[in-house]
Order: sequence, then structure tokens, then C-alpha cells
Amino acid sequence: MSSTSFYKTSHPTSQLVTVSLWLMKRLLNQNLVFALTCPSRSRQKELSNFHTKAYCVQQLQNCNDFLSATSAHSSVLKVGFLNDTFINNHLINCYVRLQKIKDANKLFDEMPEHNVVSWTSLMAGYVNAGQPKTALCFFRKMAESSITPNDFTFATAINACSILADLEVGKKLHALVEIFGFRPNLVVCSSLVDMYGKCNNVDEARRVFDFMGCKNVVSWTAMITTYAQNARGHDALQVFREFTGLMVDRPNHFMLASLINACASLGRLVSGKVAHGAVIRHGHDSRDVVASALVDMYAKCGSVCYSEKIFRRIPNPSVISYTSMIVGAAKYGLVKLSLNLFREMIHRRINPNDVTFVGILHACSHSGLVDEGIGHLKSMYVKHGIMPDAKHYTCVVDMLGRSGRLDEAYKLAKSIRVDSDEGALLWGTLLSASRLHGRVDIAVEASKRLIESNQQVSGAYVTLSNAYALAGEWENVQSLRFEMKRTGVYKEPGWSSVEIRDSTYVFYAGDVASCPQGNKVVSLLGELEKRMKGRGYVGGSIGLVFVDVEEEAKDEMVSLHSERLALAFGLINIPKGMTIRVMKNLRMCRDCHAAFKLISDIVERDFVVRDLNRFHHFKNGLCTCRDFW
Repeated sequence: MSSTSFYKTSHPTSQLVTVSLWLMKRLLNQNLVFALTCPSRSRQKELSNFHTKAYCVQQLQNCNDFLSATSAHSSVLKVGFLNDTFINNHLINCYVRLQKIKDANKLFDEMPEHNVVSWTSLMAGYVNAGQPKTALCFFRKMAESSITPNDFTFATAINACSILADLEVGKKLHALVEIFGFRPNLVVCSSLVDMYGKCNNVDEARRVFDFMGCKNVVSWTAMITTYAQNARGHDALQVFREFTGLMVDRPNHFMLASLINACASLGRLVSGKVAHGAVIRHGHDSRDVVASALVDMYAKCGSVCYSEKIFRRIPNPSVISYTSMIVGAAKYGLVKLSLNLFREMIHRRINPNDVTFVGILHACSHSGLVDEGIGHLKSMYVKHGIMPDAKHYTCVVDMLGRSGRLDEAYKLAKSIRVDSDEGALLWGTLLSASRLHGRVDIAVEASKRLIESNQQVSGAYVTLSNAYALAGEWENVQSLRFEMKRTGVYKEPGWSSVEIRDSTYVFYAGDVASCPQGNKVVSLLGELEKRMKGRGYVGGSIGLVFVDVEEEAKDEMVSLHSERLALAFGLINIPKGMTIRVMKNLRMCRDCHAAFKLISDIVERDFVVRDLNRFHHFKNGLCTCRDFW
């Protein structure tokens, strides 16, 4: 399916115009036949009126600005079609297309008679104008009238629920879809899949998808996007494989962008490159949405050089492309690149958005540029009209905390109003910083906030335990450990993975039994340990951060952390000269970080580790984070 037909399927207003044109042509043919067989004066008058209508419709469809629309509106009034529902519907569509929703609504109110097209057109107009709640209000009003909704009406209302992520209303609409017999309808079901996906109800989205007797590229795209947006990248890749196996249609750029996003979330560089190949084969590499997704994917897979190459090939990069590149460079420790890109986009008069500033603040935070970061925070509203919110202030708390300015960070954290999810991120950030700098007093307060909010409870307990341990308060450590067992709080198990060809191998700390090639892996790690100690390495002495590592253990356990198992497996199976890329679900501990630097120099290989916070690129005994993370 072409991008044009995708747009028509996704936007009911465009579909209504298409249906209206089809009806127009059909009626035109019928009238011509009738006029030829019955050439009476009354029939000739009807034919003349019909030709006038056809001219008015064509004039409305050709309107490219508000002035021409009002002119066409005047023409409609002059020829006496003020009360004609068909013409008024085209007028509504014209105003909607020009984003003049108030004029469309005024015309709707003045119409003596409405039909389903009138209601649906106005609803679609409000959805396109970013007012989905108003669209749903009109759906309710329509339900109170005698007008029966059609498939486009339902698709429009469901689309409004998708934007609002309103699962409750969405389920009610789904029930009405069943009642009115639109269950087999392709457009309606595709909208339902998208709605359930936006509401994070993936299983229900899949049920609707599986019940669809007929699927097109839009419905397949909706299912892939649902999985990709709900952190189920493996399922997204599987659905794409099913789609390509059926060979029923060509993937469009929306599908490929979602596929690339799935690869990005998984850190699957090989799969991402395969998707990139599909983009090129199908001629979508010039699409901004696809290019931005590729920039993000390569950055998240630890290949910023590829990311920048893709970015520099975009003729007119948008704020999304710039933001993807800025965030990717920031997480990779390339703070100068991030800041230069920001200056470049401002110079090109591309307005940054709130996510752009998250990237900039993140770059400053992970590079110790506190004053510059605070300067960017202050400029958000003053220069760019963007009001900072909780995620920006959390970045500043992190920035202050990492630099040892804990009292300022604590004061700022207390002054911010946040919901439960935002609060978990805020206080978790402060807790980590206070543990890092040995501020037990602030660590206690931050952990209490997390535990009371029932967010990140296990992390709060373990990090506070670490803070007590580093301060030598062992009684408090034991007390916390006992409390964790009593309340049944268990720490999230840490894992690391490495991708080889099209397979991903997952490793857990100390779990040699289920480790692929376990004996070889342990033997290699033992050899590397000896060579590291010959260079002055002392394992397990740097200070374990138990919230970030898998278990609180001594030398033996540290040497079997999940990232080390993954690295050794990669060294055995990935040819020399190729970068070994490891993904980790928790923050990398300092002991493993020191080990990876030494090993990169010993074996003369590049390693890239993507942990919870950022990327670490180890080369020649150094890391891009410069030991500041």
C-alpha cells in the first residue's frame, strides 16, 4: 500500500472525501442516463443543478487557503445551496482540511439537516485539531440523535480514545462496534488495535488483531507498533516476520519506523541493520520519520558513528531528528557533539522541544557541566517558551548530585511537585547520588519517599543498604536485609546479553550452569583475571554498589557478574576486529567498569556496554564516560 492510501485509511476525513467523490460520480452517471432517456424540461433543470453542484464541489476541493474557501462558500450561498446537506458536508471538509475547525463547527450548527457524514467530518476535524475530547462529545451527541454511525465514525471516535489513552471509553466503543456489526470491518478493527496499544493493553490488541479475517498493511503496522511501544520488541520482530512471510503487501514507512524502534529498544544492531536494508529496498530512506528512527536505533545500539552518518544525510532534519542525535550523543558521552548539535539547530531556526532539553541536560549531567546545564534550564522558558517539568528538574537533581552538591539537589527535589512515577525517578536519582557520595542522611530520606510511594521498593532497600555498608553501619545493613525478607521484597535480577549474528544470548550473575559454553567462559575469565592482577588490578575492592549489581558478593562472585560472562562469551565467538556489544538491565558496577578498561587494552578489542543509564565504550584501556557516570 502506498503512503497515500495509508493516510486515507488512517484519516477518516480523507476517506469521507473519497467516498463522497465516488458517490458523486455514480450519481452523475445515473443523472446523465436519466436525462438522456427523459429529456423533459424538469429533468434538464435537475441536470443543470447537478452540474452546478459538481462545479461547487470541485471548487471546494481545490481550495488551498482560507480566502478561497470563503469565496467558494459565498458561491454556494449565491446559487442557493445553503440548505443542501451534501454541499455543506463538502464545505465542512474544506474548513477541516484548512484547520479552520471553528468555521466548520459554525457551519455545522447552521445546517438544517445533518447526516452521518456531517457528524463524522466534524469529529475528524476536532481529532486533527488536537481536541479529541470534543470529538468524543460530538460522538455522544450523535448517539442521542437518530443518525446511525458508520465505520468511519467509529474509527474516528476510537482514534480520539487512542490519543487520550482512554481505555474505559475505548472499551465502550468496542462494545458498540460489536453491537452495530462492524466487527469484520478492517478500518474499525485496525483502529481498535491501535487504541488498545496506546492504552498499554497489548493482549486485547492482539485478540482483536487475531480475530480480523482480513488484514492490510495498516493493521499489521498497528500490531507491530503496539508491541514496539510497549517494550515487547521481540514480539514486534516476530509479527514483522509473519507479515513478510505472507508476502501480501509491501511494508510502508510507518511499519518500518516501528520495526526500527523495536530494534532500538532491544539493542539489536544486527536486526536493525536488516531493517535498514528493508528501508533502502523499499525506497523509504528519505522519509523523515524513518531517518529519525534510524538515527535513534544506531545510537541506542551503541553505534553513534552510523547514527551521525544517517543524520548528516537528511536534507532538512526536523526537531525529532536533531533530538534523537542529541540524546544519542549524550548517552554515549559525546557531550561536545550534543551541545554543538543544539547550537546548530538553533542557528537553523529549528525550535527545540521538551525532549531536546532532556538530552542537553543529560549531556551536562554526565559530564559534570553543572553551571552550563543550569543555564540551559533557565533558558527553556525565557528563550524558547518551554516550561520545565519534573523530568527536567530530575536531570538537574542528578546533575547536582553527581557533582557532590547533595544539599542543593535535596532542596530542589523537595520543592518539585511530581506524580508517583515522576517521584520514583526523582527520589531514585537522589538516592543513587547520596549513596555514591556517602550521604546516609539524604539516602534515608530518599529511600523512605520511594518506599512510601510503593515505587522502586527493592531498589530503595538495597541502595540504602549500600549506603549504610559504605558508611560502616553494619547493624543497619542487617536490619534492612531482614526487613526485605520479612516483607517479601526481592531485588530485580541483573542480566546482560550479547548479540551474535541473529541470535541473542542472555547471562545471569554466577549462573555458570546455564551459561552457553560455560567452561570455556569461566576459563577465559580466569586467565584475564590473572593478567589484570599482573597490571595491579585488585578485584572486589572498589566498593560494590549492590543496587546496581546482581548480588552482594566477594571476589569470586564479582568475577562472574553477568556483563563479564557476556563479554567472555563474545570474545570466544565474535571474530577479532569486530566490536563486542553488551546490553545490561542495571547500572554497571565500578569493579566491572575497571575490569573492562583493562581487558580492552589486554586483548586489544573495543567493547560497548549499554547499561541502565548510558553507554560505555571501552578502547585501549579507557572509557568514553571518563569514569563519570
